[in-house]
Amino acid sequence: MAFLKTGILNSSVAVANRLLQLYSRCRNLQDASHLFDEMPQTNSFSWNTLVQAHLNSGHTHSALHLFNAMPHKTHFSWNMVVSAFAKSGHLQLAHSLFNAMPSKNHLVWNSIIHSYSRHGHPGKALFLFKSMNSDPSQEVHRDAFVLATALGACADSLALNCGKQVHARVFVDGMGLELDRVLCSSLINLYGKCGDLDSAARIVSFVRDVDEFSLSALISGYANAGRMREARSVFDSKVDPCAVLWNSIISGYVSNGEEVEAVNLFSAMLRNGVQGDASAVANILSAASGLLVVELVKQMHVYACKAGVTHDIVVASSLLDAYSKCQSPCEACKLFSELKEYDTILLNTMITVYSNCGRIEDAKLIFNTMPSKTLISWNSILVGLTQNACPSEALNIFSQMNKLDLKMDRFSFASVISACACRSSLELGEQVFGKAITIGLESDQIISTSLVDFYCKCGFVEIGRKVFDGMVKTDEVSWNTMLMGYATNGYGIEALTLFCEMTYGGVWPSAITFTGVLSACDHSGLVEEGRNLFHTMKHSYNINPGIEHFSCMVDLFARAGYFEEAMDLIEEMPFQADANMWLSVLRGCIAHGNKTIGKMAAEQIIQLEPENTGAYIQLSNILASSGDWEGSALVRELMRDKHFQKIPGCSWADC
Repeated sequence: MAFLKTGILNSSVAVANRLLQLYSRCRNLQDASHLFDEMPQTNSFSWNTLVQAHLNSGHTHSALHLFNAMPHKTHFSWNMVVSAFAKSGHLQLAHSLFNAMPSKNHLVWNSIIHSYSRHGHPGKALFLFKSMNSDPSQEVHRDAFVLATALGACADSLALNCGKQVHARVFVDGMGLELDRVLCSSLINLYGKCGDLDSAARIVSFVRDVDEFSLSALISGYANAGRMREARSVFDSKVDPCAVLWNSIISGYVSNGEEVEAVNLFSAMLRNGVQGDASAVANILSAASGLLVVELVKQMHVYACKAGVTHDIVVASSLLDAYSKCQSPCEACKLFSELKEYDTILLNTMITVYSNCGRIEDAKLIFNTMPSKTLISWNSILVGLTQNACPSEALNIFSQMNKLDLKMDRFSFASVISACACRSSLELGEQVFGKAITIGLESDQIISTSLVDFYCKCGFVEIGRKVFDGMVKTDEVSWNTMLMGYATNGYGIEALTLFCEMTYGGVWPSAITFTGVLSACDHSGLVEEGRNLFHTMKHSYNINPGIEHFSCMVDLFARAGYFEEAMDLIEEMPFQADANMWLSVLRGCIAHGNKTIGKMAAEQIIQLEPENTGAYIQLSNILASSGDWEGSALVRELMRDKHFQKIPGCSWADC
């Protein structure tokens, strides 16, 4: 203002422009605009500076308005607005201005091509690159930067042939790879992602001093092809590898299912004085998820806190996923409550976490309040509702997806078929499958497996078996589903026969497999067969029985009256018997008139579940039938003191 009052600005446009530039760089848009309006004379520099000030402040609309009002637009003016809009993601507007340019130099070409590639449009970037090369007058625009961008777009699109053409252009334009590391790295990345690893290795051999990013691209290429020995050889060729190389090789081992080696390398990296960044932490958390080692997850959580990367979106999502897979939902929920920033991927993960730990209302709240939903979001809540016995709500979600014309995938249909199974709705389930047929998913393995489960739960085991026999490809899940279908419907012999077919077919049984086949023996009273399978499980397949396997065997023995074997199993278990297991013993004792063990079982149930009215009643009856009328009366008196009442039975017709 002092300059205006003294008249200095009136006499010098240059001085005014410098002051305008100062306001612009300080992001003082108000003073810059006021000064511009007070200037008696302006030139292209004045207009460009004010437009730049508006762009820097994020006022894109006013910047565009000013640009359109410019009396004379220079090359710098056009380049400035096109580049600014392109970098900020306003690609359509940037492209429109780009097309309107009277002439284009290499800077604006580079800017628009790079922006399309950076914002996830490699196909459009390649189209623009080809357009640039189709005009002979544009040959001068090709520099190392735009060629590297074009190579990156080819890599992202897996367009190997197009990438080879760009590679040829590199030599036609006389750009030796040894002179430009960016081009070298881009070419290695292209060939690595597209699987032409021999070409990638050849380029590395041509370069005297290969940079770490090029080696990282080659390591990633080998890892993606499952060639970890060669990836490790490239890594070991560097005497003092940087963090980028460590991350590449660790990520390679994780993606190839070699989690232990990945963890060992991470430890070696720390011993070598290289600090793990967010990428390294996320990789090791993925390894911990695969190994199902919750202690490792907790250690990495502590390390992430010390490294200050806990609130990184990728790290946070990896932590949530790892805690969930390692059966530690409480830790996942606690972490989520501490986060201040979320993205769609993280929220999707949290929907799954809440669903897995039974907090379906919290999962629904996240889903309903999400600012943007992907298909994964819809599938996550669909699976969660089905898992938590909310089939009607799951079907409603599926109906919404259908109305929104979402492109549903196999997970969508598999989940809703499971929801129909929970409702035993045969007609509705078949309608959903008909919808899957219309989009060509009738032979999908996941959908077929869900269909087997659906028919078995609806009681149509024979139809379920026909679907199973007609599957093009089966896996352990498919076999287990059919086994459980036989078990829950009382087809014991058929379940045993299927188990034999499964093992003879080379499918290795899991703990879930034995849960199904032992359950089948239990429901069919096949004591000897169950006993043999329980022994086979431990000694032939090295599967340690869980509480669900012991429960099946205890129930099987108790039903058959083999109480000594049942009690022996309870004694040898590595964990305490729960109330349900003792209830199995009690039911068996009542059926076979074993009052001694029945009394003990009832007492155990009362100790574990003091509010279990049925246990008190059964204990009172056992004592009375044994002639212990005093003991029976004491139990009844205790029930009165606790205000327990026997709930009278009723017919379904009275409900």
